[in-house]
Amino acid sequence: MKKQLLTIFGCLAFLSMAAQKANAPAPYGVLPTEPHLQWHEMEQYVLVHFTPTTFQNKEWGYGDADPKIFNPAKFDASQIVNAAKAGGFKGVILVAKHHDGFCLWPTKTTDYNISKSPFRNGKGDMVKEFEVAARNAGIKFGLYCSPWDRNNENYGKPQYVDIYREQLKELYSNYGKLFITWFDGANGGDGYYGGKNEKRNIDRSTYYGWDTTWGISRNLQPGAVIFADNGDVRWVGNEHGFAAETSWATFTPEPTDGKKVAAPGETKSEKAPEGTRNGKYWKPAECDVPLRNGWFYHTTDDNHVKSVSELFEIYSKSVGRGGCLDLGISPDTDGLLHQNDVKALKDFGDYLKQLFANNLAKSAVIKASDVRGGDSKSFGTKNLVDEDRYSYWATNDDVKKPSLTLDWKNEQTFNIIRLRENIKLGQRIEKVEVDAFVNGNWKKIAEATSIGANRLIRLQNYVTTSKLRIRIEESPVCIALSDVGVFKEPEQLPLPKIKRDKTGIVSITTEMPVKEIRYTVDGKEPTSQSLLYQNGFSFTNSGIIKAKSFNTNMKSGETVIQSFNVSKKDWKVVSAIFENQERGKSQNAIDENIGTLWNTNDNTTLPQSITIDMGKEITINSFSYLPRQNGTGGIVKNYEWQTSTDNVTWTTVSEGEFSNIKSNPVEQNIVLKTAVKARYFKFIGKSSVDGNYISVAELGVKTVN
Repeated sequence: MKKQLLTIFGCLAFLSMAAQKANAPAPYGVLPTEPHLQWHEMEQYVLVHFTPTTFQNKEWGYGDADPKIFNPAKFDASQIVNAAKAGGFKGVILVAKHHDGFCLWPTKTTDYNISKSPFRNGKGDMVKEFEVAARNAGIKFGLYCSPWDRNNENYGKPQYVDIYREQLKELYSNYGKLFITWFDGANGGDGYYGGKNEKRNIDRSTYYGWDTTWGISRNLQPGAVIFADNGDVRWVGNEHGFAAETSWATFTPEPTDGKKVAAPGETKSEKAPEGTRNGKYWKPAECDVPLRNGWFYHTTDDNHVKSVSELFEIYSKSVGRGGCLDLGISPDTDGLLHQNDVKALKDFGDYLKQLFANNLAKSAVIKASDVRGGDSKSFGTKNLVDEDRYSYWATNDDVKKPSLTLDWKNEQTFNIIRLRENIKLGQRIEKVEVDAFVNGNWKKIAEATSIGANRLIRLQNYVTTSKLRIRIEESPVCIALSDVGVFKEPEQLPLPKIKRDKTGIVSITTEMPVKEIRYTVDGKEPTSQSLLYQNGFSFTNSGIIKAKSFNTNMKSGETVIQSFNVSKKDWKVVSAIFENQERGKSQNAIDENIGTLWNTNDNTTLPQSITIDMGKEITINSFSYLPRQNGTGGIVKNYEWQTSTDNVTWTTVSEGEFSNIKSNPVEQNIVLKTAVKARYFKFIGKSSVDGNYISVAELGVKTVN
């Protein structure tokens, strides 16, 4: 009898599920695959850069480094992976081979690999160590193998494509299940190809035979999404980590040159942050950004690790706009993450845990203006707070502008509203508006577009209310909303802003009043006993200023760190080649204002240069170049710095390339191998990433401390 009852109940449950499925809303548009769904659920992961390039203090290696320099004596994959996990990241992508061509596994395809280094006495396999560390930590593993290879003598020839495919086969066959296979658009250019220092150009839309090459991933790693513009996940089009305010998971790639195949990095990037409404493919945005200024470790960036406030802003504009956050982390020459990076990750992870620990929506009575078929069990509002991304509140087919009301017994204070759709049914909602019940009336407090897999609406100020209303204002079809969350972001003291004018006077301010600001000029952490900021003060040397806000009970906020070059108070421009007075005066290159530019004439002959008189002889330790922040025109790629004591005899002290500067236009700091004494310096732009001219936001110098 018991067996019969179980059979009956089972049949009834099956019939109920079948009836619910039959009454479910019809899907809208293109839909995500199962690997897509798993990718969306991860929300954030890290990308690890670590090759001989780290030991060369470069951002991109030429492929000329001796493998013997790669010897991280304290390497610990678990330290790196566990730091990422502490930050709330659910996966790690290892750069198994970067553009320098050095392979972190003992590949059969090239001698330029880890077996030729002293690491683990030539018996090491760093890909395996990272994979094991990720599995042990309970997070997912992915791999990136650069298509560009600045070391391989066959690069640019058909033979190299065969070699590259063999590398992919080794990686995708020997390191377990991957969640992502990652490709990018850096292909072709200068290198040290088999010992030949030359430039090799390829047609990246055809050279690699992408359909066949990506087919290796499809065959060997069918559960992985492919990161590439014509793969499964698109690049967001910048390296700031920001998707557009309106961000669609669907996308129709449009190659920049009109070709049929959109190779990695060749899609029209201006459309990548937003995507394409009703696009041909489900191709959501990955938002990549390094934790530091660059993707590889540089000692000069030890004090340029992103703060919790910066990371959460990125999170809000990536994960909070339906994409995934891909954060670049970089071990140092010991093979470990720097303590500043470890702390930043942990603090960020703790912040996210605290923020999302209490969903206030769960304690509210939620009422909907319409429920599909009157079936509150299958499509009712309880599905909005059950932590299931694929159970959902749905409306009848003809109801496209419904509303939800959240009612609490007592007033609640919050500033973040989270909405998610059941994306198994497509990305449906195009606009929502949010009201709070204030002083007996409904008041609009926010609006948002493109909900999709995840939308965080972050209010400018905290709101206190006992009622919240969410109105769907635009949708081409009925609603299938899976989640409503209401959260209070942990309160933080306003961050100090540290600025210096051209005369060398430093000011420290906050947007909101605080009890006091304490600061240091010796690199130490500010405490309640540190210098009290009252008025502007002189700081003409190069160095670091750290500052913190304190409130009435002397609780402190985050530390803000500002690095300064030598003051330019007495600097003068001696000469500037091809100066264009209308487009940008040469004085703008040394005016301490990043919003002004010096531009040379377009369509002139490169190289072009600017010469600066610093007013006195100083000992120079490093130079800096800040590219324009409002476009790519004239951004210098290949550079040279010369110095002189008399403006007659000149010596070249540094030359090279600013790697990846077009995608990541941060300040470039070039540390000299040997400090030099000089009164004059000349900055020479040998080539630019866009246009036949050069542009400069700021030039700077640091002295030996």
